[in-house]
Order: sequence, then structure tokens, then C-alpha cells
Amino acid sequence: MNKPIAIVILNWNGVDLLRRFLPSVQANSSAQAEVIVADNGSTDASCAVLESEFPDVRLIRLPENYGFAEGYNRALEQVDAPYYLLLNSDVEVPAGWLAPLLDYMEAHSEVAACQPKMLSYADRGSFEYAGAAGGFLDRYGYPFCRGRVFDTLERDEGQYDDVAPVLWASGAALMVRRQDWRDAGGLDGRFFAHMEEIDFCWRLRSRGRGVVCIPASHVYHVGGASLAQGNPRKTFLNFRNNLLMLYKNLPAVELRPVMRARRWFDYVAAAKFLAGGDAANARAVLKARREFRRLRPEFQPQREENLRRATTDAIPERMEWSLLVAYYLKGKKHYSSLRP
Repeated sequence: MNKPIAIVILNWNGVDLLRRFLPSVQANSSAQAEVIVADNGSTDASCAVLESEFPDVRLIRLPENYGFAEGYNRALEQVDAPYYLLLNSDVEVPAGWLAPLLDYMEAHSEVAACQPKMLSYADRGSFEYAGAAGGFLDRYGYPFCRGRVFDTLERDEGQYDDVAPVLWASGAALMVRRQDWRDAGGLDGRFFAHMEEIDFCWRLRSRGRGVVCIPASHVYHVGGASLAQGNPRKTFLNFRNNLLMLYKNLPAVELRPVMRARRWFDYVAAAKFLAGGDAANARAVLKARREFRRLRPEFQPQREENLRRATTDAIPERMEWSLLVAYYLKGKKHYSSLRP
């Protein structure tokens, strides 16, 4: 019998994570989902271990490391199921985690994608950085979540246990209808990694499709398994891809003022890194801006397509105010103080 969900885990040299977390995915998902590992050209023993220790898991071999975004694009071309569930290799899932997601999606055809509540694997009573209880953007492209604003993580005390519309769902556990995935064109492979799920979900929302967090389902995420917070490569990808995302998706009336403000915000960020003795991350910010300027013409066709296909500019999960001002000047460090 065909199963409604294809859980696809993208792996690159993560044999230890597969051994650690794949058993929970198999044990707690197999009734409703086919479990698939797409290997992104690993050079460790990942494929051999999958074939010998996890023979029931379907293995898709990709010839090289395409990164998170293009790796998923290429893997999902080979997957046929009504729902895709992109799951990081460092996520532990409990029993019953899939049913709330599937039940909600089956009952709400207007919703294209969803995520479970993301809790910390190391501290299970706290939200996890990459998604928490669903994500939003401020006017200038800075992401935040119910349960996480910049580096401030809240304890999970049930304060965000309602199903809520969000702008973006975490790529660490992103469930999406196959048709919506294909209609929106999947992830932008040029991003390589970071911000690609926000860009994808922004496209969905601008075209009138819903994205939600369903906290009746929860998972435990380690986070930072590929690049740790503070790594200059991560800083470069986050800043560059955030600028590309803004350029691709901002309504025409906002493009010039938002990008002008972001230029100054980015220079302040670089100066802050430099003042703290972190020259490598300061250089990463400046390099990201140079790379954005170089790549911008390449993204012009996608910007034109996004504007043409948008059904609304008024996305309520994209705020009209500055998160930097709210957080650093007004001291609003929790989502509940930002959105009472």
C-alpha cells in the first residue's frame, strides 16, 4: 500500500547522526510514511551503513554534495508521494508525531506546508533555534519565531500550543504538499544552504497558500550539525542568502527603501564583529554583500516571476516594523512581547 508521506533525510558525511537518530524515525513513522535517505555524495561510510544496518530505508545516491537546497531538489525529483517531509538527520521524533501533521493537512486544503514544534534535543524543555513554534520576518528580512528571537530561546510552557499561521516553516522538519512544492519550484538551489526554506515559504504565502505550525506534533533537534553558530561560512551564507531572498520577493514599492536600510544594518553588523575581535565574521558579512551585488542580475528573472505570480503583497506574518529596534532598543526579547 502506498503511504501518504515520504520522509526524506538529506545526508552528507553524517554516518554517526544516521545511527543515532534514524532508528527513532523508522520506529515512529513507518505506519504513515516511507523513510528515504538522500545521500549528498558522502565520502564516509554513510551509504554502506545504510545498506547494511537500515535495509528497509530507501537510499537515493546523489553524485556530489549539492548543498541542502539543490540536494533536496534533486532527491525529490525521484520521490512520488502526496506529501514530502524534509527532515534533518539530527532530529529525534517521538511516537505519534506524524498524525497531527497529516490530519491537519488533510482537513485544510488551503495550507501548503507545516512544521511541528521544534524543541531542543539538549534541553527538552526549551525551544530550538531553527524554527521553534513557527517563523516570521520583520520589515528588513530578519527572521524570528514563536519561542525564539535572535539568540533568545524561551522555555516551552505551552504558551504557543495553538495552531498558528506563520510566514515560514523550519527546513529541519518541513512538511509540504507535493503539488505545492512543484508549483513553487522547490528550493532555490543557488542558495546552497540557509534561508532557502524562508524564501520557499515566502513564495507560497505571496501566492495565497498557507503555512502553519502544528504544536500538537513536536520533535527534538540538535541543530548546528553541519555548520556551528558563529562559523564565518554560516555567517556568509546567512547574510548573502537573506539579501537574495529580499531581492527575489519584496514588493516593488518596498525594494529600494528596504535594501537601502539593510546596507547600513549590514555594515553595523560587520563593525560589531570587528569591535568584538571577530575579523573573520566581519569579512564574511562584507563578502556576502559583494557576492549579492555580483549575483543580483542572475536573480532578476525569478524576481519578475515572483511579482507576476503574487496574489497579495499584504502578508500578515511579515511585519512592518524593525526587529533590531524592538529587540536591542526596546528590550522586547520574546515573541509574546512583539505580538501580544
